[in-house]
Amino acid sequence: MAARVGFLYPGHSAEDDYPRLEAMIGGGVRLTLVHTDIGTDAHRPDELLEMGATHRLKAALGELLRQPQDAVVWACTSASFIYGPEGARRQVEELAEAAGLPVERVSSTSFAFTGAVRALGVRRLAIAATYPEDVAGYFVRFLEAAGSQVVQVSGRGIITAAEVGTLGRDEVLELARSNDHPDAEAILLPDTALHSAAWLDELEEAVGKPVLTANQVTAWEGLRLAGDAAPRPGLGSLFRRSRTPDHPTHAAV
Repeated sequence: MAARVGFLYPGHSAEDDYPRLEAMIGGGVRLTLVHTDIGTDAHRPDELLEMGATHRLKAALGELLRQPQDAVVWACTSASFIYGPEGARRQVEELAEAAGLPVERVSSTSFAFTGAVRALGVRRLAIAATYPEDVAGYFVRFLEAAGSQVVQVSGRGIITAAEVGTLGRDEVLELARSNDHPDAEAILLPDTALHSAAWLDELEEAVGKPVLTANQVTAWEGLRLAGDAAPRPGLGSLFRRSRTPDHPTHAAV
């Protein structure tokens, strides 16, 4: 049976990446998305802590679980890494308990990034963040706690996810290009509010190295946890290799 993955997605911005990814992945895979109530749309630490509060995530689970899911992913980077590795792990554990799933079948975008970095075998990273610089710093520390070395980071300073969702192809390509670094083995674009699914291979061609985007790694993580390890073309370097299906990324951070 094809994998069924459920995503809790904060607010409304780039959620149309998920039906696009489902079509690109093919094979009958089902990616089901349900929106969470985010409170205030702001990339500020206090607002992000509230956005990722588990009572907000649990409130959307009933709708998501109307259909059985093989795995569930909190499709948000900033409102998971803002808690730090231990807090983000507790967030996953509480979500798994509420969903009635083994913790090995539940994750978040922040852990998807650390898992994707390990899967590609890269360590030196450049971060092309849409966030303000102080919020981007939380992501840097999250990655460093997992063993990565961040050689370049910049924050574009966009406060709201709604504004991030308006960035188009040329702006996303430029975001990757302008934040590359000669020592970086991969570039990370860590915001699920940022559209990227339509340009994954194009992004890598533009910089000549792997590019990991938030919605890409979130879908990859969900499939991996659901036991789907098949490589697929057209979705960047990450999807072109098989994946180990049974390793919980949040256990190793």
